[in-house]
Amino acid sequence: MRHSFAIIRGLARANTRLQRPLRRRGVSVLEMTLVLPILLMLSFGIVDYGYFFYLKGTIQGAAQAGARAAIVPGATNTTVSSAISSMMTASSLQNSGYTVTTSPADITTAASGATLTVTVSCNWGTAGYHSLPSVLGGISSSKSVTGAATMRKE
Repeated sequence: MRHSFAIIRGLARANTRLQRPLRRRGVSVLEMTLVLPILLMLSFGIVDYGYFFYLKGTIQGAAQAGARAAIVPGATNTTVSSAISSMMTASSLQNSGYTVTTSPADITTAASGATLTVTVSCNWGTAGYHSLPSVLGGISSSKSVTGAATMRKE
Protein backbone atom coordinates (compact mmCIF):
# COMPACT_ATOMS: atom_id res chain seq x y z
CA MET A 1 0.00 0.00 0.00
CA ARG A 2 2.81 2.40 0.83
CA HIS A 3 4.38 1.67 -2.48
CA SER A 4 1.26 2.77 -4.38
CA PHE A 5 1.15 6.13 -2.53
CA ALA A 6 4.75 6.77 -3.52
CA ILE A 7 3.89 6.11 -7.14
CA ILE A 8 0.88 8.47 -6.98
CA ARG A 9 2.98 11.18 -5.31
CA GLY A 10 5.66 10.75 -7.95
CA LEU A 11 3.08 11.08 -10.74
CA ALA A 12 1.62 14.19 -9.09
CA ARG A 13 5.07 15.79 -8.96
CA ALA A 14 5.75 14.88 -12.57
CA ASN A 15 2.40 16.35 -13.56
CA THR A 16 3.17 19.71 -11.89
CA ARG A 17 6.59 19.78 -13.52
CA LEU A 18 4.94 19.44 -16.92
CA GLN A 19 2.46 22.26 -16.23
CA ARG A 20 4.97 24.83 -14.97
CA PRO A 21 6.59 25.66 -18.31
CA LEU A 22 3.16 26.28 -19.82
CA ARG A 23 2.36 28.84 -17.13
CA ARG A 24 5.77 30.47 -17.50
CA ARG A 25 5.36 30.70 -21.24
CA GLY A 26 2.11 32.61 -20.76
CA VAL A 27 3.75 35.00 -18.34
CA SER A 28 6.58 35.75 -20.73
CA VAL A 29 4.09 36.59 -23.50
CA LEU A 30 2.27 38.90 -21.11
CA GLU A 31 5.52 40.58 -20.08
CA MET A 32 6.48 41.04 -23.71
CA THR A 33 3.14 42.69 -24.53
CA LEU A 34 3.65 45.10 -21.66
CA VAL A 35 7.29 45.96 -22.38
CA LEU A 36 7.37 45.89 -26.21
CA PRO A 37 5.36 49.12 -26.79
CA ILE A 38 7.61 51.00 -24.37
CA LEU A 39 10.76 49.70 -26.06
CA LEU A 40 9.39 50.56 -29.51
CA MET A 41 8.48 54.11 -28.42
CA LEU A 42 11.94 54.51 -26.91
CA SER A 43 13.60 53.25 -30.11
CA PHE A 44 11.54 55.45 -32.41
CA GLY A 45 12.10 58.40 -30.08
CA ILE A 46 15.86 57.91 -30.32
CA VAL A 47 15.61 57.91 -34.13
CA ASP A 48 13.33 60.96 -34.14
CA TYR A 49 15.43 63.08 -31.80
CA GLY A 50 18.68 61.88 -33.38
CA TYR A 51 17.52 63.09 -36.78
CA PHE A 52 16.37 66.37 -35.24
CA PHE A 53 19.83 67.07 -33.85
CA TYR A 54 21.43 66.04 -37.15
CA LEU A 55 19.14 68.50 -38.92
CA LYS A 56 19.91 71.21 -36.37
CA GLY A 57 23.66 70.72 -36.89
CA THR A 58 23.29 70.77 -40.66
CA ILE A 59 21.29 74.00 -40.60
CA GLN A 60 23.80 75.55 -38.21
CA GLY A 61 26.61 74.54 -40.60
CA ALA A 62 24.74 76.09 -43.53
CA ALA A 63 24.34 79.34 -41.58
CA GLN A 64 28.08 79.37 -40.82
CA ALA A 65 28.90 78.78 -44.49
CA GLY A 66 26.60 81.66 -45.42
CA ALA A 67 28.23 83.94 -42.84
CA ARG A 68 31.71 83.02 -44.12
CA ALA A 69 30.58 83.91 -47.64
CA ALA A 70 29.06 87.19 -46.40
CA ILE A 71 32.15 88.59 -44.64
CA VAL A 72 34.34 88.66 -47.74
CA PRO A 73 34.68 92.13 -49.35
CA GLY A 74 32.41 92.41 -52.37
CA ALA A 75 29.98 89.69 -51.16
CA THR A 76 26.33 89.96 -52.11
CA ASN A 77 23.15 88.36 -50.86
CA THR A 78 23.27 86.06 -53.88
CA THR A 79 26.69 84.81 -52.78
CA VAL A 80 25.31 84.01 -49.32
CA SER A 81 22.25 82.26 -50.73
CA SER A 82 24.43 80.24 -53.09
CA ALA A 83 26.72 79.06 -50.25
CA ILE A 84 23.74 78.04 -48.12
CA SER A 85 22.03 76.36 -51.06
CA SER A 86 25.10 74.25 -51.81
CA MET A 87 25.30 73.12 -48.15
CA MET A 88 21.61 72.24 -48.04
CA THR A 89 21.82 70.39 -51.36
CA ALA A 90 24.82 68.39 -50.15
CA SER A 91 22.72 67.31 -47.15
CA SER A 92 19.68 66.48 -49.34
CA LEU A 93 17.65 69.23 -47.68
CA GLN A 94 17.18 71.44 -50.75
CA ASN A 95 13.41 70.81 -50.70
CA SER A 96 12.95 71.45 -46.98
CA GLY A 97 11.44 74.90 -47.48
CA TYR A 98 14.23 76.64 -45.60
CA THR A 99 14.43 80.43 -45.36
CA VAL A 100 17.51 82.63 -45.17
CA THR A 101 17.59 85.90 -43.25
CA THR A 102 20.54 88.27 -43.14
CA SER A 103 21.19 91.17 -40.85
CA PRO A 104 21.66 93.74 -42.28
CA ALA A 105 19.16 92.84 -44.99
CA ASP A 106 21.55 94.00 -47.73
CA ILE A 107 25.06 92.73 -47.07
CA THR A 108 26.70 95.04 -49.60
CA THR A 109 25.86 98.05 -47.43
CA ALA A 110 27.72 96.69 -44.37
CA ALA A 111 30.94 98.51 -43.54
CA SER A 112 34.20 96.74 -42.78
CA GLY A 113 34.20 95.58 -39.13
CA ALA A 114 30.41 95.47 -38.88
CA THR A 115 28.77 92.30 -37.57
CA LEU A 116 26.77 90.25 -40.01
CA THR A 117 24.23 87.65 -38.91
CA VAL A 118 22.96 84.91 -41.18
CA THR A 119 19.98 82.86 -39.99
CA VAL A 120 18.70 79.72 -41.69
CA SER A 121 15.46 78.18 -40.52
CA CYS A 122 13.01 75.54 -41.65
CA ASN A 123 9.97 73.80 -40.31
CA TRP A 124 10.38 70.29 -38.82
CA GLY A 125 7.19 69.21 -40.61
CA THR A 126 8.74 69.81 -44.04
CA ALA A 127 12.29 68.65 -43.29
CA GLY A 128 12.02 66.07 -40.56
CA TYR A 129 11.54 62.33 -40.57
CA HIS A 130 8.65 61.55 -38.24
CA SER A 131 9.08 58.10 -36.77
CA LEU A 132 7.22 58.92 -33.55
CA PRO A 133 3.99 60.94 -33.49
CA SER A 134 3.98 64.03 -31.28
CA VAL A 135 1.14 62.49 -29.24
CA LEU A 136 3.56 59.78 -28.07
CA GLY A 137 6.40 62.19 -27.25
CA GLY A 138 7.73 62.94 -30.74
CA ILE A 139 8.60 66.38 -32.05
CA SER A 140 5.70 68.53 -33.21
CA SER A 141 5.45 69.22 -36.95
CA SER A 142 5.22 72.96 -36.28
CA LYS A 143 8.63 73.03 -34.53
CA SER A 144 11.03 75.50 -36.13
CA VAL A 145 14.64 74.38 -36.57
CA THR A 146 16.98 77.36 -36.69
CA GLY A 147 20.70 77.92 -37.12
CA ALA A 148 22.41 81.31 -36.88
CA ALA A 149 25.97 82.55 -37.28
CA THR A 150 27.42 86.00 -36.58
CA MET A 151 30.80 87.19 -37.96
CA ARG A 152 32.56 90.51 -38.55
CA LYS A 153 32.91 91.78 -42.10
CA GLU A 154 36.48 91.94 -43.38
